[in-house]
Formats: sequence, structure tokens, C-alpha cells
Amino acid sequence: MIPKIRNAFNENFKDEYYDNLQQDVKDTFSEECAFRISETPVFIDASLENKIFDACDSIIEQLWEINFDEIRQKFIPKSLQSPSPMGKPHFLAIDFGLCDDGNGNIVPQLIELQAFPTLFFYQPFLGKAVLKHYKNFPKGDFHYFFSKLNDKKYIEEVRKVILGDEKPENVILMELYPEKQKTRIDFWATKQALGIEVVCMTQIIKEGKKLFYIKDGVKTPIHRIYNRVILDELLQIKDLKTNINLNDDLDVEWVTHPDWFFMISKCIMPLLKHKYIPKSYYLNDYPVDLDLNKYVLKPLFSFAGKGINLYPSQETINDIKDKENYILQQKVNYASLVKTNSEKNSKVELRILYIWDEAANKLKPVINLTRMSKGELINVSHLTEDTWIGSSISFFKNA
Repeated sequence: MIPKIRNAFNENFKDEYYDNLQQDVKDTFSEECAFRISETPVFIDASLENKIFDACDSIIEQLWEINFDEIRQKFIPKSLQSPSPMGKPHFLAIDFGLCDDGNGNIVPQLIELQAFPTLFFYQPFLGKAVLKHYKNFPKGDFHYFFSKLNDKKYIEEVRKVILGDEKPENVILMELYPEKQKTRIDFWATKQALGIEVVCMTQIIKEGKKLFYIKDGVKTPIHRIYNRVILDELLQIKDLKTNINLNDDLDVEWVTHPDWFFMISKCIMPLLKHKYIPKSYYLNDYPVDLDLNKYVLKPLFSFAGKGINLYPSQETINDIKDKENYILQQKVNYASLVKTNSEKNSKVELRILYIWDEAANKLKPVINLTRMSKGELINVSHLTEDTWIGSSISFFKNA
């Protein structure tokens, strides 16, 4: 996207830089990353950054015009609703495809959004590792943090959101079989940064409404849960035995409340309007003359690209019983915009990560997560044998 910078980076790229970065991951977290890391960061100019945040600002403004009580009742079965106080969403991720507008320009197009945490501690590690190991990194003023944050301030801000006023030993990162999750590298990064334990949901002890876990052989109270359990995955495991459910009435603070996972998600995309937001329709309420060739079929509450149909047919739609749990989203044309040192260029999906700023009483952008692919679906679990694809981070060039 910044041709001069990209060309210089590629010409001076050496495999040893990438090898050193991967070794740094292994040395820091005692294992290799479970998902593929791309050989390159992405470089984004100020013009595209302005377009991205024009869309983000509009999306967030529209969020507070939505009646989330109605969304909650419509999309979350009562049996799954958590009785805990809702509060504000502590996190927000907004995903954009970087696309060709048909006139040779790169524009962002909203792919999805989710009020759920992601790789908040791995991404700053990756940004620092790129700067440390890539001797071909371009000269100039770049940033991968937002809101005028640096590494120290970023950790302080995210720590405040997750820990609140609690001691680290009374806060846990909760996941389901964390050692098996592809994103576990971020769990270890979180533990290193905050001093909190990573605890499997199956290991939590419940006594009345109070929760405990075993730390160094001692039963320790849990006052706050940094929740990384995705309900879609939870419901797919048969005969799962846990002492708690996400919708239990518990004497604990959630970061973030489990119901936000449903309420700020693909389920509200048909309600959002902007020039960088593709049209979306609920599958049980779409125009009869809609050209399905121009739309993608998506389940509302799946994750990691599961269940997406890039070529939906009327027959496929007719076979779906729970149409209220799907949307049709207008297709976008991902641009093959990152020149690579291989035969094919890479496409980019950019995720802007937000945290809740208690003092300002609003969501604040803090860092980005970037994914690269050469296939139709942007997913770090797909086409893993190729090169110059996978998980990455974008560096934004100051004007």
C-alpha cells in the first residue's frame, strides 16, 4: 500500500529475520505459535487509516442508538442469558477487509465485529519482535498502537480493564482446555504481563455463588473472570462436565459480560449503515429479488470462519430451519495488495481492537491485529503451507 516502503522491505528481506522472530516466540513462551505467523508486517498510509477510523467512529456512534435489550431478547435464548449485571462492553474488535473499490483505490469494508477479547497481549509482543528482528524495517515514523499509547501505557490501560481494583491472584483468565487452543500463545502472554493464572473452566470450584481455583495448592477466591470461553465451542462439546455455566448467577465480575458476545456481533450488522459497510440482511427477511451470487451466507454466532458459505444457493437457504440465526452479507473484493517474495500477492484483513475507557466513558482504540491470506477466506487456519500469509500486525505511517 506504500509501494516504495514495500519494495524496499522485500528487497532487503532475509529468511533469518523471520527465523529469529519465530525463535523469539519459542524462547518467550516456551512453545511455537500454534497458528502461522506471516513473514511480513503490513504498512498502511495515513489516507487509508483515516478511512478505517471514519468507519470505526461511525459504527461506534451507531452502537449506542441500538436497543440492546431488544437485541438480547431476540437473539439470546432466555436459558443462556446471564443474570449478572451487564455493564458496558469491555472490549470490541472491528474487522475490515482491505478491498478494491473498482477504481484502483484501497478501501476498508466491514467484515464483522465482536464485543469479545482477542490477542491483546500477543499483538504488542509481535510488534516489538518485528522491530527487534527485522533489520530491513523502513525508516520513518510508524505506529501500531492507537490513542497515543506506547508499550508501557498500553499494558497499564489493558491491565486496568482486566484487573479493575482486584489483586492478580483473585482474577483469572478462563478458557476451555486452554493448552489446546490455537490462541494459547496470548494466554501465556497475558499471564506474563498481568500475573494472573490461566484456568480451565472445568477446574473451577463453585460453592454457592462463590468461585475458587487452586493456586499453588491453595484454594483461592475468584472475584473477576477475564472470559475467553466462546459459547459456540462450549455447546459443541458433548458430556462436558463443569461446575459452572456462563449463565449462572454468580458472585463474580465478568470481563466482559458473556451476553455481549451475542449482542455486538454479526447479528447487528444489518442495522449498521456506512459507505464502508456492505449491505446485510437477516436470512428470514431479505428482498425476494436479491442476487445471491453477490452475497455470502454467514451463521450469526460461529467463530473462526466456521459455517460461512461463499456461494449460497436458494436450495441451500431453503434447507436452513433456523433462518433467524443467519445473515446474507454483500461480497467484497479483497485486494491482493501486499507484494510478496512469492508468486502470489497477499490479501489483508485488519482488526481494530478497542477497550472500555472508564474515565472517558467510551470505547477507545488501542492496537491492531492483522491477518493475511492468498485464498478466498481470510483465516490463519487455512492454506497454512503457503508463505507470506498468516497472523501479522500493521504499522501505520504518520502523515
